[in-house]
Amino acid sequence: MEVVLASSSVDGGIGCWDLHTGAEQLRYKSCTSPSHGLVSVAARFIASSQLREDQSAPGSVLFWSWSKPQVEVKSFPAEQIKPLATNHPGTFIAAGAPSGDIYLWEVETGRLLKKWHAHFRAVSCLVFSEDDSLLVSGSEDGSVRVWSLFMIFDDLRNQQASSLYEYSFSEHTLTVTDVVIGNGGCNAIIVSASKDRTCKVWSLSRGMLLRNIVFPSIINCIALDPAEHVFYAGSEDGKIFIAALNTESIATNNYGMHIISSFSNHSNQVTCLAYGSSENLLISGSEDGMVRVWNARTRNIVRMFKHSKGPVNNILVVRRENDSSNHISSNVQASSRKQGSNLPPPLEKYANSIDDDSDMKTMISLGGGRKSVDPSYISSHVISNYIKELQHQGSAAASEMEMEKLKHDYQKSVQMANQLKKMNEKLHQFCVKELLDGSQARTLGENDN
Repeated sequence: MEVVLASSSVDGGIGCWDLHTGAEQLRYKSCTSPSHGLVSVAARFIASSQLREDQSAPGSVLFWSWSKPQVEVKSFPAEQIKPLATNHPGTFIAAGAPSGDIYLWEVETGRLLKKWHAHFRAVSCLVFSEDDSLLVSGSEDGSVRVWSLFMIFDDLRNQQASSLYEYSFSEHTLTVTDVVIGNGGCNAIIVSASKDRTCKVWSLSRGMLLRNIVFPSIINCIALDPAEHVFYAGSEDGKIFIAALNTESIATNNYGMHIISSFSNHSNQVTCLAYGSSENLLISGSEDGMVRVWNARTRNIVRMFKHSKGPVNNILVVRRENDSSNHISSNVQASSRKQGSNLPPPLEKYANSIDDDSDMKTMISLGGGRKSVDPSYISSHVISNYIKELQHQGSAAASEMEMEKLKHDYQKSVQMANQLKKMNEKLHQFCVKELLDGSQARTLGENDN
């Protein structure tokens, strides 16, 4: 079953409807989500960050199971959390903060694996690549940055590198409002939208700007056509624009280069867009509180849903499997039984770190175990598990990451061999010195006699 989830910045809960029949499912209570703050974690459960009136208060991230309307798990990160993103298997949750920091948690244990300073201003949006090897972030500072998870987890490489990110695109002049990424892993395209009234298309393989498209109004949200021929851009004036991705386009209308056309039925600005996975359906949310389902080919409205109150600022399309609860690991189930819930434990507020001022040195419990691993050796353990995940999905990035891991292990071995060699030399010098000192002492003793 394919469902539509919609949330609001006003406490109207999370609406849930069957995409194809229009039947309303459960309404999940107590949710005031920021834009990009609603995710479905591998279709197992729903998670949302929360808007807080007191900006100095800790953040809040809530979990709901599909079967209960009440919040079941509450987490309180160290600071306010706005955008959330989860990788496809649901093993990681990434979050962006007003400080410009990005947090990365392991879902199964709730452990804060990494935290790093990603942007100069607040992180506004996050998305994982199709193969989950990359995390893309947008910010209020106008930049779009691409992060390799291998680099983030590799303490040795990130200490040697001049920067943690793979790419930093800084051509936007105002806040980045949305970021989407296409198929193809490290060869994918990225499309970013901004309050500067532009959408920009980037090449990951070349690390460069491919196309700059200027719109007549601010673009709040974007959605890619699955075939990646066009993308849809929801604007502040209530229109949904269609822009060309691959073909050269001549300005034959009033909108400008590469903009094919537009359509609208919203009485207020379009705030969020999503694409249905099984049919050619585009779903839009608006400040008028309505969710509209469009036939993307004819641009006619198929059905409409009314959110309980307030503007709609998040939309998700989720394919729910009847046995989705069976995918929860034994470690999660064991932890959940202690809490009386089928959900994973709350997200940690702080990393279990020896030095709380260090963002990158964390001690992490892997695989649901209780044993802490020294941070200098954490990379190979984490990445080994991650490579297995990617290989299970048939990812092309897996072999590349495995080669990188082998290089990393070789560097570690050389490092350890050099350390042992130095220790051996010092021990040898110490022994020689002791022997010489002992010999001199005996000689002096004999002379005195």
